[in-house]
Amino acid sequence: MSNKQQGSSRREFLQTTGRVAAATALAGVVVPRVHAAENNTIQIALIGCGGRGTGAAKNALSVTNAPIKMVAMADVFSHRLEASYNGLKPQFEDKIDVPEDRKFIGMDAYQKAMDCLKPGDIAMFTTPPAFRWVHFGYAIEKGLNVFMEKPTSVDGPSSRKMLKLADESVKRNLKVGVGLMCRHCKARKELFNRIKDNQLGEIMLIRAYRMSGPIVTCFSERKPADKAELPWQIENFHSFLWLSGGIFSDSLVHNVDEACWMKDAWPVKAEAIGGRHYRGNYIDQNFDSYAVEYTFADGTKFYLDGRYEAGCKSDHSTTVQGKKGIAVVSQAGHMPSKARMYRGQLVGDQNDKTTADNANLMWAWGDKEPNPYDLEWEDLVDAIVNDTPYNEVQRGTQASLVTAMGRMAAHTGQEITYDQMLNCEHEFGPDLDKLTLNSPSPLLALADGSYPVPQPGLLTKTEY
Repeated sequence: MSNKQQGSSRREFLQTTGRVAAATALAGVVVPRVHAAENNTIQIALIGCGGRGTGAAKNALSVTNAPIKMVAMADVFSHRLEASYNGLKPQFEDKIDVPEDRKFIGMDAYQKAMDCLKPGDIAMFTTPPAFRWVHFGYAIEKGLNVFMEKPTSVDGPSSRKMLKLADESVKRNLKVGVGLMCRHCKARKELFNRIKDNQLGEIMLIRAYRMSGPIVTCFSERKPADKAELPWQIENFHSFLWLSGGIFSDSLVHNVDEACWMKDAWPVKAEAIGGRHYRGNYIDQNFDSYAVEYTFADGTKFYLDGRYEAGCKSDHSTTVQGKKGIAVVSQAGHMPSKARMYRGQLVGDQNDKTTADNANLMWAWGDKEPNPYDLEWEDLVDAIVNDTPYNEVQRGTQASLVTAMGRMAAHTGQEITYDQMLNCEHEFGPDLDKLTLNSPSPLLALADGSYPVPQPGLLTKTEY
């Protein structure tokens, strides 16, 4: 497509989404938009300025297939916003135009940041996942394209909301990326195509592991007396199921998504175990270890293990076993994948070419793997520039739901089906669109300062 055609396509797209936004926005609202020097510049607003948000902003500002500029930032905490701004500005001096009056703090900051954009620009959602449906609904009203981090939902009610919003965003031709970046990995894409081409034979078993020491804010001690409850929980969101789905949903969703991608299906049920060990003064809602058996409709099993205990063996990998051989989807994290296939069921050491099992190597990605965190942004921007269909919300929400299905199975000690999880009525955080920093938290501390935790076998209908 020529530059002229691309520009025309984008202008037509902006005109269309602008009419949609105008038709659905609240009457009488004055929108303080920022207009770029060139009308083909894509503007972005960063909503959620923590470590992941700052990292995603770096990827966004590094795209090479369109001019892009950050014009607004929003967070609940001023110190996080300033730390993010001070980290990004020296690296992207000419791509960051965020004066003090476009730095927004508070629970309604997301609205103010999106009000600075014009239809067709990009709103970035890297806040705790609980707020995803709230922010996404407002973005759809404004006619904005979106990048959102995973997971997109944390329970049945929020999943249903996201699936409904996904349909609406597709109808409005909005381009939406979800931060399951492994789907954009070129090596994994090639592996998927080979599996679909039957080079591995019928899939018999999938195994995935994410085992490490404690990460991010998965473990928290009692709230300091001088901290307000709701802001403190938001700042330590991995500790609380209502905010993040806990460490299980936040971290294991990647393994779930890439495993189900290779199978090209979603599991129909899950059974699981898990436990809390060496808790000390920690009061979070997480288990330290999880083991899930997912079952697909054809009976194929997918085993998923997660552990967050210091001093134990680390593993971050996904493998697929077929009748003809075994495939490595991930070996030591998200990147590089080191994707490859072997005859038989033994995986060789890719770094040791003398290993006997390497004689059975069927295929390996030969080139240096491009960074999938960059690729997911290149793909999103390309879809915006060329006005091609691009919306990952349904798939991202299905991955989030399947992850929650395994988590609920562990937390309740029951077999949980896909339909049960989707239709579960336990809403961890109701009315989040009405929440202010002065509101009581959806999760209240017990008298001793701890919080309700899962009790498998005792609490079987809800997770806490």
